[in-house]
Amino acid sequence: MQITLKNALNQLDANQVQLFAKVIEHGSMSVEIYRPKITDMQKPHQQDELYVVVRGSGEFVNNGVRNSFGTGDVLFVPAGIEHRFENFTNDFVTWVIFYGPPEGEK
Repeated sequence: MQITLKNALNQLDANQVQLFAKVIEHGSMSVEIYRPKITDMQKPHQQDELYVVVRGSGEFVNNGVRNSFGTGDVLFVPAGIEHRFENFTNDFVTWVIFYGPPEGEK
């Protein structure tokens, strides 16, 4: 299975209100394209997740720790941990990979 960045962004652009689009699912794994606007309003998720930054830069707050990020970086967040992107550029886009059993079932 393959999804190109162009096709994923087209899915996202098809619905101007939506900030993410799920593009692949298999078992407990899913892949989304995510493009927050102005403020990242995420809440903790029930699965572990990886972010692979496609473009842009900013700051990533992960369990209270703030780090700078940029294009090509990979960020990990364990299930149930508070996290968010802040001070990100207008062109910021990231892949999000959710995987594993939901928190509490590990």
